Amino acid sequence: MADHTEVMQGIRKASGVSYPVLTPNLKGFEAAVAAGAKEVSIFGAASELFTRKNINCSIEESLQRFSDVLQASKGASIPVRGYVSCVLGCPYEGKISPAKVAEVSKKMYAMGCYEISLGDTIGVGTPGNMKEMLSAVMKEVPVEALAVHCHDTYGQALANTLVALQMGVNVVDSSVAGLGGCPYAQGASGNVATEDMVYMLHGLGIHTGVDLSKLLEAGTFICKMLNRKTSSKVAQATCKL
Repeated sequence: MADHTEVMQGIRKASGVSYPVLTPNLKGFEAAVAAGAKEVSIFGAASELFTRKNINCSIEESLQRFSDVLQASKGASIPVRGYVSCVLGCPYEGKISPAKVAEVSKKMYAMGCYEISLGDTIGVGTPGNMKEMLSAVMKEVPVEALAVHCHDTYGQALANTLVALQMGVNVVDSSVAGLGGCPYAQGASGNVATEDMVYMLHGLGIHTGVDLSKLLEAGTFICKMLNRKTSSKVAQATCKL
């Protein structure tokens, strides 16, 4: 996040595309706005220990910081998206209570976040506990304001996302070539690959507006630039073909 000014200045912005910036506190929000951000994201967690490792404060303290960001964002007419990490498991606390996820999500939504993205940060979730967690959260936050953010460490991300879609969630986070991960969780792989997500959605007859062939080109490009192998099964399959 220290270089988001440089990143924002280097992006050739396309019309109709949002470029949100992660802002952990008011100082980060002000820096993001100064860099030209038109949308920001705050990121909390349903785990006390993870919150301390990630943003060096308690859950309660993090919510106070987020409240300051939301107040400032209203004055600047900047939409704020909220992320809740560790909704299906934590590298330090293990299983996380669905009630805790619901509590944190409810507070962030009440503050004014237009959407809450529920993250399986270390990718340990299964369709069963995804359903259990979402059922709890949907009692506190409208399903239209929910998104899911599944990592694929245990190969469950597409299955978990499908459960969320079947329960009414219609926004999903993904990462080109499955890049990413979590520096605080040993062995945690990246977010679910966008290529695989789009392939599944198209197979379900869901219109995404995404050109899969161009998406595959983008994945190939970024993997070459980073000298990394793609984590996308679809990219691996089409490469063999």
